[in-house]
This record gives sequence, structure tokens and C-alpha cells, in this order.
Amino acid sequence: MSRLFQPLTIRGTTFAHRTWVSPMCQYSCDPVAAPGVPNDWHLVHLGSFATGGAALVLTEAAAVAPEGRISPEDAGLWNDQQAQAWRRIVGFLHGQGAAAGVQLAHAGRKASTHRPWDEEQGSVPVSAGGWGTVGPSAVAFGEYATPVALDEAGIAGVVRAFADAARRADEAGFDVVELHAAHGYLLHQFLSPLSNRRTDGYGGDLAGRSRLLLEVVDAVRAVWPQDKPLFVRLSTTDWVEGGWDVDSSVALSRELAAHGVDLVDASSGGNVPDAQIPVGPGYQVPPAGRIKREAGILVGAVGMVLEPAQAEQVLVSGDADAVFLARALLADPRWVQRAAVALHEHGTLAWPPQYVRGTRESVPLVSPRA
Repeated sequence: MSRLFQPLTIRGTTFAHRTWVSPMCQYSCDPVAAPGVPNDWHLVHLGSFATGGAALVLTEAAAVAPEGRISPEDAGLWNDQQAQAWRRIVGFLHGQGAAAGVQLAHAGRKASTHRPWDEEQGSVPVSAGGWGTVGPSAVAFGEYATPVALDEAGIAGVVRAFADAARRADEAGFDVVELHAAHGYLLHQFLSPLSNRRTDGYGGDLAGRSRLLLEVVDAVRAVWPQDKPLFVRLSTTDWVEGGWDVDSSVALSRELAAHGVDLVDASSGGNVPDAQIPVGPGYQVPPAGRIKREAGILVGAVGMVLEPAQAEQVLVSGDADAVFLARALLADPRWVQRAAVALHEHGTLAWPPQYVRGTRESVPLVSPRA
């Protein structure tokens, strides 16, 4: 059996194999009629990956508070209406044999922005449906609006919001929660000395800058069932001198493991607008490998993993325990089933019977939950 198609058990959840769907923001909720509520677009978008054979489908970043949305059109999990809408999607994913995960997030100083394809870019003004933003310090991201520095009461509110969202995630039937501490959003903003200029207990050295994330982890782990996995997505480096770096990510990952986190989803960047990032196939795999070898925690690799043989090599080389895909799945939602053929794993992955006629060869039908 190829490494990519070996099952992986984390706590009480067994993933059928190790090809997983990375969170991808869709900016497709109705910000007026149903703010933060996922809809048919999300069902079809996420459902296509489940019918395509993914073992774990992670949602886009779901904001834990209205002001935590990246854009007014972002999804959320701050109320029960949203949880009920997610339950419908989770049910479909489970019906196709996939585990369902939700990424919980707060955008901090990068909140209240226009969608990537909008003609206008940058911060959405209050007059156009935007809102004031918060961060660890009153330091703006590039040309975005300057945030208000959170006081300790505000920080406590953020911690509660993550815990409340995790409780709703359990009620909606999700199998996995991932905390978004990457890509320049609030938890990452606290980690990086480039955005965190605080002099209190939530700033300064690595321990201070890590404090908020660890408090969120503890609060979520307290309400998230013990038999369900908890992931954290990290940007392993800011790609800027003096910023968050791989050494800090390794040290933090050890702490995350001690606080009940099961897997680090190792990404990078997003906290500095002009960072020079050497983007290329597998460019984020080396930091993932360091965390796996040095921090004693499971690791997922992500970032331009494009071909089945490349994904297989990431696992065989010991750089990660699972592979997250994004762009490759947007281009081909049946990537996983194509990978099974390429890696001679025909019998380990079922095609939906409705689609078998589209295969080039007869793929044995097995139970998707086997």
C-alpha cells in the first residue's frame, strides 16, 4: 500500500487515507440576509471533494465572531443558525465517507476587507457594511485600516468566542476542529513580533506572544470532546527578518502538543504584505518536516503539492503525516481518485456508483466507510 492511502487514526477518528482538503475561503455568504450562514454554494463546493474521495474535508475559515470575518461575505460559527446550516453540509460529507472538519478563525486586523475579486480592495468602510478591526497592537497591515489594540477584556472575549464556536462545531457533527493561527490573522498577529508590540503578558518574548493561542487551545480542548482531534494551522515563518520563524514554530509546536493539540497544519506567510516568498512546488514542506522531527507532534504539509507522486514522497520522506490540497482540488475535484489509480491503489478508494462510468477502467466498488 502506498503511504498516501494508508489510514491514520487520531484519538477516536480514523481517516481512510492521508489526502485531505485544505480550507479555502469562498466569500460566498449573503452578508445581509444571512450573515455567516453557509449555503448551497458551500454544500456543492465541499461536497465535490467528498464525492471525489477526500478522507477529510476542512471548511473555509469560519469566523468565531461577526467582527472576525475576513470579508462581509465570510462564513461563521458564532450562532446556532450557522451551526444548523453546517450540520446539513456535514451530513452530506459523512454520507460520502469523508470526515468533516471546521477551521475556526478570527481575522483581527485583516478583517472587514473586500473579496479578492472585487474591483475595490483593502478595508471595507463602515458605510459600506464594514466594521472597525482589532489586533494585538495598533499596527495596520499595509494599507488596511489601523486596528484597535485589544485590552484584556477583549482578549478574554476572543477566547470565549473560540470555545463557543467549538461547542457549536460539535453540535453540528464536525469530527475535527482546526484553529487558524496562520496567514496573518489574529492568533498569528499575536505570535509575530512584527505585529505584536505589546508590553504586557500577551507580548514581548515567545511565551508572552504565544499566550493567547495557548489560552484558546485550552478553552477549546475543554469543550471539544476528548475523542475528537484538534488541529492548529501555523504560518511557520513570516519570510521576513525579525519576524516569526521556523525555530519559534518548532518550540510552539512542542507546547501545542503538551496542551492537547494533535496535529500542526504547517503553512507560512500572510502577516507582512511585502514578504518575498519563494513559492514553488512543495515550498512549505521543509518547515513541516522540521516540526515533525523535532516537536513530537503529527504534521500536515500544504502548499503547491500538485501531483500524486509528489504527495507520496512527502509522506515517504517523513516530512509529514498527511497532505492538504487546495489549488490542485479546485482544478480537479477528482484528484484523489486519480491519485489512487496513479499509485496503484484502485481497490482502496470507491468511486460513487453514479460516476463509475466516467472511469477509464473498472474501479472495484468498496464501502466508502471501510
